[in-house]
Amino acid sequence: MSALYPLKFKTIYKDKIWGGQKIKTYLHKDFGSLPNCGETWEISGVKSDVSVVASGALEGESLADLLEQYKDELVGKKVYDHFGNIFPLLVKFIDANDDLSVQVHPDDKLAKVRHNSFGKTEMWYIIEADPGSTLITGFNQEMTEQKYVDALNSGHIMDILNKEDAVADDVFFLPAGRVHTIGKGLLIAEIQQTSDITYRIYDFDRVDDKGNKRELHTEEALAAIDYKHYPEYKTRYEPKKNETVKLVTCPYFTTNVLDFDESTSKDYSALDSFVIHVCVEGGYTVKYNNQAYAVKMGECILLPKSIDKVELETTGGFKILESYIE
Repeated sequence: MSALYPLKFKTIYKDKIWGGQKIKTYLHKDFGSLPNCGETWEISGVKSDVSVVASGALEGESLADLLEQYKDELVGKKVYDHFGNIFPLLVKFIDANDDLSVQVHPDDKLAKVRHNSFGKTEMWYIIEADPGSTLITGFNQEMTEQKYVDALNSGHIMDILNKEDAVADDVFFLPAGRVHTIGKGLLIAEIQQTSDITYRIYDFDRVDDKGNKRELHTEEALAAIDYKHYPEYKTRYEPKKNETVKLVTCPYFTTNVLDFDESTSKDYSALDSFVIHVCVEGGYTVKYNNQAYAVKMGECILLPKSIDKVELETTGGFKILESYIE
Protein backbone atom coordinates (compact mmCIF):
# COMPACT_ATOMS: atom_id res chain seq x y z
CA MET A 1 0.00 0.00 0.00
CA SER A 2 1.19 3.52 -0.80
CA ALA A 3 2.54 5.71 1.99
CA LEU A 4 0.25 8.46 0.72
CA TYR A 5 -2.90 9.47 2.59
CA PRO A 6 -5.46 12.31 2.36
CA LEU A 7 -3.30 15.43 2.54
CA LYS A 8 -4.03 18.79 4.11
CA PHE A 9 -1.64 21.69 3.57
CA LYS A 10 -0.64 24.78 5.49
CA THR A 11 -2.57 27.81 4.27
CA ILE A 12 -0.57 30.60 2.59
CA TYR A 13 -2.07 34.01 3.47
CA LYS A 14 -1.71 37.08 1.25
CA ASP A 15 -2.72 40.64 2.07
CA LYS A 16 -3.93 42.70 -0.87
CA ILE A 17 -4.80 46.36 -1.47
CA TRP A 18 -8.42 45.19 -1.92
CA GLY A 19 -8.45 42.48 0.78
CA GLY A 20 -10.79 42.27 3.77
CA GLN A 21 -11.60 40.28 6.91
CA LYS A 22 -13.98 37.53 5.72
CA ILE A 23 -11.22 34.93 5.62
CA LYS A 24 -11.21 35.35 9.41
CA THR A 25 -14.82 36.25 10.18
CA TYR A 26 -16.61 33.92 7.73
CA LEU A 27 -14.15 31.09 7.01
CA HIS A 28 -12.64 31.23 10.54
CA LYS A 29 -9.05 31.13 9.28
CA ASP A 30 -6.56 33.15 11.31
CA PHE A 31 -4.26 35.30 9.18
CA GLY A 32 -2.40 36.65 12.19
CA SER A 33 -0.91 40.13 12.08
CA LEU A 34 -1.68 40.86 8.43
CA PRO A 35 -3.83 44.03 8.04
CA ASN A 36 -6.19 42.08 5.78
CA CYS A 37 -6.30 38.91 3.76
CA GLY A 38 -7.23 39.13 0.12
CA GLU A 39 -6.24 35.59 -0.83
CA THR A 40 -5.39 32.29 0.76
CA TRP A 41 -3.52 29.75 -1.33
CA GLU A 42 -4.70 26.36 -0.13
CA ILE A 43 -3.01 23.99 -2.58
CA SER A 44 -0.24 25.47 -4.70
CA GLY A 45 2.57 24.28 -6.92
CA VAL A 46 3.57 27.83 -7.94
CA LYS A 47 7.35 27.95 -7.46
CA SER A 48 7.32 31.02 -5.21
CA ASP A 49 4.59 29.57 -2.96
CA VAL A 50 4.66 25.77 -2.88
CA SER A 51 2.28 24.19 -0.38
CA VAL A 52 3.65 22.25 2.60
CA VAL A 53 1.89 19.28 4.22
CA ALA A 54 0.27 20.30 7.51
CA SER A 55 -0.06 16.97 9.35
CA GLY A 56 0.61 13.25 9.37
CA ALA A 57 3.71 11.26 8.48
CA LEU A 58 4.55 13.60 5.59
CA GLU A 59 4.19 16.82 7.64
CA GLY A 60 6.67 19.47 6.48
CA GLU A 61 7.13 17.94 3.02
CA SER A 62 6.45 20.27 0.09
CA LEU A 63 4.03 19.42 -2.68
CA ALA A 64 6.96 19.62 -5.12
CA ASP A 65 8.94 17.08 -3.08
CA LEU A 66 5.95 14.74 -2.95
CA LEU A 67 5.56 14.93 -6.73
CA GLU A 68 9.22 14.08 -7.30
CA GLN A 69 8.99 11.17 -4.89
CA TYR A 70 5.58 9.68 -5.66
CA LYS A 71 4.96 10.84 -9.25
CA ASP A 72 1.86 9.15 -10.74
CA GLU A 73 0.97 7.62 -7.37
CA LEU A 74 0.15 11.17 -6.32
CA VAL A 75 -1.41 12.68 -9.43
CA GLY A 76 -2.14 9.85 -11.88
CA LYS A 77 -0.12 8.62 -14.85
CA LYS A 78 -1.74 10.79 -17.52
CA VAL A 79 -1.39 13.90 -15.35
CA TYR A 80 2.23 13.15 -14.44
CA ASP A 81 3.16 12.39 -18.06
CA HIS A 82 1.76 15.79 -19.08
CA PHE A 83 2.80 18.05 -16.19
CA GLY A 84 5.81 16.28 -14.68
CA ASN A 85 6.91 17.70 -11.34
CA ILE A 86 4.59 20.72 -11.49
CA PHE A 87 1.30 20.31 -9.66
CA PRO A 88 -1.28 21.44 -12.24
CA LEU A 89 -3.93 23.20 -10.13
CA LEU A 90 -3.96 26.15 -7.74
CA VAL A 91 -6.80 26.45 -5.22
CA LYS A 92 -7.57 29.78 -3.50
CA PHE A 93 -10.09 31.55 -1.35
CA ILE A 94 -10.52 35.22 -2.31
CA ASP A 95 -12.06 37.98 -0.19
CA ALA A 96 -12.77 41.14 -2.16
CA ASN A 97 -13.35 44.04 0.24
CA ASP A 98 -13.02 46.30 -2.81
CA ASP A 99 -13.17 45.74 -6.57
CA LEU A 100 -10.15 43.91 -7.95
CA SER A 101 -8.42 45.34 -11.00
CA VAL A 102 -9.85 44.65 -14.44
CA GLN A 103 -7.52 41.98 -15.77
CA VAL A 104 -6.92 39.15 -18.21
CA HIS A 105 -4.76 36.02 -18.22
CA PRO A 106 -2.85 34.56 -21.19
CA ASP A 107 -3.56 31.11 -22.58
CA ASP A 108 -1.04 28.26 -22.62
CA LYS A 109 0.46 29.21 -25.97
CA LEU A 110 1.08 32.87 -25.14
CA ALA A 111 2.19 32.15 -21.57
CA LYS A 112 4.70 29.58 -22.81
CA VAL A 113 6.28 32.02 -25.27
CA ARG A 114 6.32 35.02 -22.93
CA HIS A 115 6.84 33.47 -19.50
CA ASN A 116 7.69 29.78 -19.98
CA SER A 117 4.58 29.14 -17.91
CA PHE A 118 1.14 27.61 -18.15
CA GLY A 119 -1.76 29.86 -19.04
CA LYS A 120 -4.53 30.62 -16.59
CA THR A 121 -8.02 29.29 -17.08
CA GLU A 122 -10.02 29.48 -13.85
CA MET A 123 -13.44 29.19 -12.25
CA TRP A 124 -15.16 31.00 -9.40
CA TYR A 125 -17.66 29.59 -6.94
CA ILE A 126 -19.36 32.32 -4.89
CA ILE A 127 -19.32 31.26 -1.22
CA GLU A 128 -20.84 34.43 0.20
CA ALA A 129 -21.91 37.79 -1.23
CA ASP A 130 -22.88 41.13 0.25
CA PRO A 131 -26.28 42.36 -1.04
CA GLY A 132 -25.92 43.98 -4.44
CA SER A 133 -22.51 42.47 -5.22
CA THR A 134 -21.45 42.28 -8.86
CA LEU A 135 -18.54 41.05 -10.93
CA ILE A 136 -17.29 41.55 -14.46
CA THR A 137 -16.75 38.83 -17.02
CA GLY A 138 -16.35 39.41 -20.75
CA PHE A 139 -17.81 42.13 -22.96
CA ASN A 140 -21.40 43.39 -23.15
CA GLN A 141 -21.28 43.95 -26.92
CA GLU A 142 -19.50 42.81 -30.06
CA MET A 143 -15.87 43.81 -29.73
CA THR A 144 -12.71 44.33 -31.77
CA GLU A 145 -9.22 45.13 -30.60
CA GLN A 146 -9.50 48.69 -31.94
CA LYS A 147 -12.87 49.25 -30.29
CA TYR A 148 -11.42 47.98 -27.01
CA VAL A 149 -8.34 50.22 -27.27
CA ASP A 150 -10.50 53.26 -28.03
CA ALA A 151 -12.67 52.58 -24.96
CA LEU A 152 -9.62 52.09 -22.76
CA ASN A 153 -7.84 55.22 -23.97
CA SER A 154 -10.94 57.41 -23.68
CA GLY A 155 -11.65 56.32 -20.09
CA HIS A 156 -14.74 54.33 -21.05
CA ILE A 157 -13.44 50.80 -20.46
CA MET A 158 -16.18 50.04 -17.92
CA ASP A 159 -18.88 50.86 -20.48
CA ILE A 160 -18.00 47.88 -22.70
CA LEU A 161 -17.62 45.25 -19.96
CA ASN A 162 -20.31 42.75 -18.97
CA LYS A 163 -21.45 43.17 -15.37
CA GLU A 164 -23.20 40.31 -13.58
CA ASP A 165 -25.06 40.19 -10.29
CA ALA A 166 -23.42 37.61 -8.03
CA VAL A 167 -24.95 35.68 -5.13
CA ALA A 168 -23.94 32.65 -3.09
CA ASP A 169 -23.62 29.41 -5.11
CA ASP A 170 -23.20 31.20 -8.44
CA VAL A 171 -20.51 29.74 -10.69
CA PHE A 172 -18.47 31.55 -13.34
CA PHE A 173 -16.05 29.83 -15.70
CA LEU A 174 -13.27 32.08 -17.00
CA PRO A 175 -11.22 30.66 -19.84
CA ALA A 176 -7.87 32.32 -20.46
CA GLY A 177 -8.39 35.48 -22.48
CA ARG A 178 -11.62 36.58 -20.81
CA VAL A 179 -11.47 40.08 -19.31
CA HIS A 180 -12.79 39.97 -15.73
CA THR A 181 -12.77 41.32 -12.22
CA ILE A 182 -14.15 40.23 -8.87
CA GLY A 183 -16.39 42.88 -7.36
CA LYS A 184 -16.53 44.26 -3.84
CA GLY A 185 -18.30 42.13 -1.25
CA LEU A 186 -17.60 38.69 -2.74
CA LEU A 187 -16.02 35.70 -1.01
CA ILE A 188 -14.97 33.19 -3.63
CA ALA A 189 -13.40 29.77 -4.02
CA GLU A 190 -11.17 29.80 -7.11
CA ILE A 191 -9.82 26.77 -8.94
CA GLN A 192 -7.32 27.51 -11.67
CA GLN A 193 -4.35 26.34 -13.65
CA THR A 194 -1.01 26.63 -11.89
CA SER A 195 -0.02 30.11 -13.00
CA ASP A 196 0.43 33.49 -11.36
CA ILE A 197 0.42 35.56 -14.55
CA THR A 198 -2.04 38.44 -14.60
CA TYR A 199 -2.21 41.35 -17.03
CA ARG A 200 -3.76 44.29 -15.22
CA ILE A 201 -5.81 46.44 -17.60
CA TYR A 202 -7.45 49.02 -15.35
CA ASP A 203 -7.16 49.61 -11.59
CA PHE A 204 -9.64 52.46 -10.92
CA ASP A 205 -6.65 54.84 -10.46
CA ARG A 206 -6.00 53.42 -6.98
CA VAL A 207 -2.81 54.11 -5.08
CA ASP A 208 -1.09 52.06 -2.39
CA ASP A 209 -0.11 53.29 1.09
CA LYS A 210 2.95 54.98 -0.47
CA GLY A 211 0.85 56.86 -3.01
CA ASN A 212 1.92 54.70 -5.95
CA LYS A 213 -0.40 53.35 -8.60
CA ARG A 214 -0.09 49.66 -9.39
CA GLU A 215 1.56 48.67 -12.66
CA LEU A 216 -0.70 48.20 -15.68
CA HIS A 217 0.01 45.78 -18.52
CA THR A 218 -1.88 47.54 -21.30
CA GLU A 219 0.23 46.36 -24.24
CA GLU A 220 0.77 42.82 -22.96
CA ALA A 221 -2.99 42.36 -22.58
CA LEU A 222 -3.86 43.14 -26.21
CA ALA A 223 -2.69 39.79 -27.60
CA ALA A 224 -4.13 37.88 -24.63
CA ILE A 225 -7.73 39.13 -24.79
CA ASP A 226 -10.54 37.11 -26.34
CA TYR A 227 -12.57 39.86 -28.04
CA LYS A 228 -15.54 37.62 -28.84
CA HIS A 229 -18.88 38.52 -27.27
CA TYR A 230 -20.71 35.57 -25.72
CA PRO A 231 -24.47 35.33 -25.11
CA GLU A 232 -24.06 34.01 -21.56
CA TYR A 233 -21.24 34.21 -19.03
CA LYS A 234 -22.70 32.62 -15.90
CA THR A 235 -22.45 28.83 -15.59
CA ARG A 236 -25.89 27.26 -15.41
CA TYR A 237 -26.41 24.20 -13.23
CA GLU A 238 -29.26 22.61 -11.31
CA PRO A 239 -28.52 22.23 -7.58
CA LYS A 240 -29.45 18.79 -6.21
CA LYS A 241 -29.23 17.37 -2.71
CA ASN A 242 -27.13 14.27 -2.07
CA GLU A 243 -25.92 13.99 -5.66
CA THR A 244 -22.70 14.83 -7.47
CA VAL A 245 -23.54 17.78 -9.75
CA LYS A 246 -21.11 18.73 -12.53
CA LEU A 247 -20.28 22.45 -12.71
CA VAL A 248 -17.33 22.85 -15.09
CA THR A 249 -15.48 20.57 -17.49
CA CYS A 250 -12.47 21.80 -19.45
CA PRO A 251 -9.08 20.37 -20.46
CA TYR A 252 -7.52 21.76 -17.28
CA PHE A 253 -9.97 20.59 -14.63
CA THR A 254 -13.41 19.20 -13.93
CA THR A 255 -15.27 20.56 -10.90
CA ASN A 256 -18.42 19.16 -9.31
CA VAL A 257 -20.42 20.35 -6.31
CA LEU A 258 -21.58 17.92 -3.62
CA ASP A 259 -24.31 19.32 -1.37
CA PHE A 260 -25.03 16.51 1.11
CA ASP A 261 -26.96 16.28 4.35
CA GLU A 262 -26.03 12.61 4.81
CA SER A 263 -22.89 10.51 4.78
CA THR A 264 -21.76 9.01 1.48
CA SER A 265 -18.93 7.12 -0.17
CA LYS A 266 -16.91 8.01 -3.25
CA ASP A 267 -15.23 5.60 -5.65
CA TYR A 268 -12.49 7.29 -7.68
CA SER A 269 -10.95 4.12 -9.12
CA ALA A 270 -12.01 5.02 -12.70
CA LEU A 271 -10.14 8.35 -12.53
CA ASP A 272 -6.50 8.64 -13.54
CA SER A 273 -6.11 11.75 -11.40
CA PHE A 274 -5.77 13.14 -7.92
CA VAL A 275 -8.94 14.63 -6.43
CA ILE A 276 -9.23 17.90 -4.47
CA HIS A 277 -12.07 18.69 -2.09
CA VAL A 278 -12.73 22.34 -1.21
CA CYS A 279 -15.18 22.61 1.67
CA VAL A 280 -17.38 25.70 1.26
CA GLU A 281 -20.05 24.87 3.85
CA GLY A 282 -20.46 22.59 6.86
CA GLY A 283 -17.99 19.82 7.54
CA TYR A 284 -17.30 16.12 7.18
CA THR A 285 -14.73 13.43 7.91
CA VAL A 286 -12.81 11.54 5.24
CA LYS A 287 -12.44 7.92 6.29
CA TYR A 288 -9.62 6.01 4.62
CA ASN A 289 -7.51 3.05 5.70
CA ASN A 290 -9.03 3.08 9.19
CA GLN A 291 -8.00 6.72 9.66
CA ALA A 292 -10.21 9.79 9.96
CA TYR A 293 -9.42 13.21 8.47
CA ALA A 294 -11.75 16.03 9.54
CA VAL A 295 -12.48 18.77 6.99
CA LYS A 296 -14.46 21.91 7.77
CA MET A 297 -15.57 24.98 5.86
CA GLY A 298 -12.56 26.90 4.59
CA GLU A 299 -10.36 23.81 4.34
CA CYS A 300 -9.15 21.70 1.43
CA ILE A 301 -7.93 18.15 1.21
CA LEU A 302 -5.98 16.40 -1.56
CA LEU A 303 -6.75 12.76 -2.25
CA PRO A 304 -3.80 11.17 -4.09
CA LYS A 305 -4.46 8.96 -7.11
CA SER A 306 -3.42 5.94 -5.02
CA ILE A 307 -6.62 6.39 -2.98
CA ASP A 308 -9.50 4.81 -4.86
CA LYS A 309 -12.32 4.82 -2.32
CA VAL A 310 -13.19 7.00 0.66
CA GLU A 311 -16.10 7.38 3.04
CA LEU A 312 -17.40 10.91 3.69
CA GLU A 313 -19.10 10.97 7.07
CA THR A 314 -21.13 13.93 8.29
CA THR A 315 -23.62 14.79 10.99
CA GLY A 316 -24.59 18.35 10.01
CA GLY A 317 -24.05 18.16 6.25
CA PHE A 318 -21.46 19.62 3.90
CA LYS A 319 -21.01 21.36 0.59
CA ILE A 320 -17.76 20.68 -1.25
CA LEU A 321 -16.23 21.41 -4.62
CA GLU A 322 -14.67 18.26 -6.04
CA SER A 323 -11.97 18.81 -8.69
CA TYR A 324 -9.79 16.53 -10.79
CA ILE A 325 -8.35 16.27 -14.30
CA GLU A 326 -10.09 14.01 -16.81
